[in-house]
Amino acid sequence: MGVQLASIDGAFSSVCQTAALVVCPLLGSAQGVEPSCYSRNVEIAGTLIFQPATCFVHIVAIIMTAIMIFHIRSKYTAVGRKEILMFFYLYAIIELLAIFLDSGIIPTSNVSYPWFAAVYTGLVAGAYCCLLVNGFVGFQFAEDGTPLSLWLLRLSTLAVFGVSFFIAIATFKEFAGFSFTKPVALFIIYIIWPLVCAIIYIVSQLILVFRTLEDRWPIGDIIFGAAFFTIAQVILFAFSVTICDAIKHYIDGLFFFTLCMLLSVMMVYKYWDSITREDLEFSVGSKATVWEVKDPLLAGGSDADYIEDTASNYYGGAPASLVGGVSGKQLYSNAGPGRGYPPPMERY
Repeated sequence: MGVQLASIDGAFSSVCQTAALVVCPLLGSAQGVEPSCYSRNVEIAGTLIFQPATCFVHIVAIIMTAIMIFHIRSKYTAVGRKEILMFFYLYAIIELLAIFLDSGIIPTSNVSYPWFAAVYTGLVAGAYCCLLVNGFVGFQFAEDGTPLSLWLLRLSTLAVFGVSFFIAIATFKEFAGFSFTKPVALFIIYIIWPLVCAIIYIVSQLILVFRTLEDRWPIGDIIFGAAFFTIAQVILFAFSVTICDAIKHYIDGLFFFTLCMLLSVMMVYKYWDSITREDLEFSVGSKATVWEVKDPLLAGGSDADYIEDTASNYYGGAPASLVGGVSGKQLYSNAGPGRGYPPPMERY
């Protein structure tokens, strides 16, 4: 058991030496664990900004998330709409907080940094829990949008956030038996827990598509999302230093990790959008429905649209005729006085 714990501690230190994670400055020792290679800093208005390229991706992620949230909210009657919205709200908050932590706007030496890092850790764990629960919404164990479904999602996410926040801050501050030199529990919630949630979500959605849907195209969205997620982990934990050295410290693996995670989240939206259908009778969209009038009597067009009607005898056109016969005017034209066309009223 002691050997396993030591290997986990060593693995976390190895990860921090490879990738500049948010929690790494608070682990290993009082000075933290410094990565072997990290991207260059830029100075803006007298302030050093760390990871500028990664911060740009964070900003793009927030914008894209806002667009996805807007489209999700417009599908008023789609299945799991309220549940999936919570996941994207959490992702947007995580990306916003990551800007301040990755860029060094909140310095690692600041007394508030451990608390923000603990909140970040709790939000990441809570977001994966939210995604995990969303994976079972389609099975209708509880009807989506109902208080039971929503509060089950909220309470489970809140519970995971609370536990993860406590473990993180206890590890950073070394109380309740936790220590930053042996961050075993933090390794589980920060590294292992997201992998477990992602795998369960992917498997559950594959089962959902094969068992309940006739369309197989959503499988492509799942595969692309899983591929982006896998590539993100591999680049961050295996090739970050290699990329950083090859590009001469302009960017590192964290940039590609953040970008691939954004793409995987976008695939989650694309997959959800492809498997949900809204009831058009009760939908509330961003644009009013435009109804096209097909009846020429109601369209209100010009007189040119009614050439056939205005060509009749009542509008001064040529006399009407019967196929294979004669018209009324031809029949009564030579009938003598008082027998014109149309015939006058007669009394009997």
